[in-house]
Amino acid sequence: MRNRWFALAVLFVIRLTMAFQFQSVAAVAPLLDQKFGVSLADIGWLIGLYFAPGLFLALPGGAIGKRFGDKPTMIASLLLMLIGELAMALSSSWTIQIAGRLVSGAGGVMFNVQMTKMIADWFAGQEIATAMAIFVNSWPAGIALSLVFLPLIATASGVEAVHLTVAASIALGLVFFATAYPSPPKITAAAAGSSWPDRNTLVALIAAGLIWGLFNVGFAMIFSFGPSMLDERGWSISAAGSVISIVLWLAVISVPLGGILADRTGRPDLVLAGGCIIFAALMVVLPRTDAVVSVVTAIGLLSGLPVGPIMSLPARILKPETRAIGMGIFYTLYYGTMMLGPAVAGALAQSTGHAAAAIDFGTVVILACPLLLWAFNRLPEAQPKIA
Repeated sequence: MRNRWFALAVLFVIRLTMAFQFQSVAAVAPLLDQKFGVSLADIGWLIGLYFAPGLFLALPGGAIGKRFGDKPTMIASLLLMLIGELAMALSSSWTIQIAGRLVSGAGGVMFNVQMTKMIADWFAGQEIATAMAIFVNSWPAGIALSLVFLPLIATASGVEAVHLTVAASIALGLVFFATAYPSPPKITAAAAGSSWPDRNTLVALIAAGLIWGLFNVGFAMIFSFGPSMLDERGWSISAAGSVISIVLWLAVISVPLGGILADRTGRPDLVLAGGCIIFAALMVVLPRTDAVVSVVTAIGLLSGLPVGPIMSLPARILKPETRAIGMGIFYTLYYGTMMLGPAVAGALAQSTGHAAAAIDFGTVVILACPLLLWAFNRLPEAQPKIA
């Protein structure tokens, strides 16, 4: 079915806008302090608020999409993202910035959950791992683009211009999706069950969701607080953003490489745990070295290795009839962790007076992932099964 690869390409491009929007706050964090007189802790909360709606929308997200259909749900999600971004662009009130971020995040949550389901519809049983790797890669690619371009726009034209640029990208993405996305495949009404996972499966699922959430929190510390850390060292905002973006560009390579390595060796847990430990070690070095470019290059080449193995964890424990609710639980934990993580990191940076404290926080949460993997594997439900 050739259409499935074209559909994936369309969804990849559209998802770039979500990553672009998420990073729009962190990419111009030093300028937000000047414009609104807010602290790093406030900025950390604003970054994390994008994921707050996921606590309430991730679980029912699949049901909403099923009720209204893929395309209408996606268009509505993009409209929410657009409305929230325009609100932030047109107001100088910090309260409106918070409200706009929450509205944008509500759209982003529905967008992300629905898109994951749509890719599964196209690729179920055929190259699903490759498709998911490409899907995940749209996130670092979009953030890398934002780190390169948004600081330049902010420096030249101000924070409002950044929000308007993001809004324009979302509007273009909406038009592209509405006109280019092909008719979806016909799905047989088989594994669309909605059973609740049993207790042991739920415990394993919670561990898997926390691993994915904490890993992303640690990864987010680099591009959320890395520019501020370099700004404190005297780097320009555009130079800091460009250098930190190296991590994201190289992660586009390391993410699929980790999946291939896990599949070829048959040792996904080793790739996951080993990748996290190496990633954490590099995070320790990053705030304490002048060889910033070398370290961020190494992080980019190695930090993506655990992603594929992590994303395979739910498939090891969820049966077809529990997949819909199970993935909703998985994403709820992910969004909850991603909402709280930047806020805690921002508070630590504020209390110490250095953005490097947020990087150190990222190191700790990444090291928690192998420990959670050990707990995950203690349950018989975590053993590989054919579904």
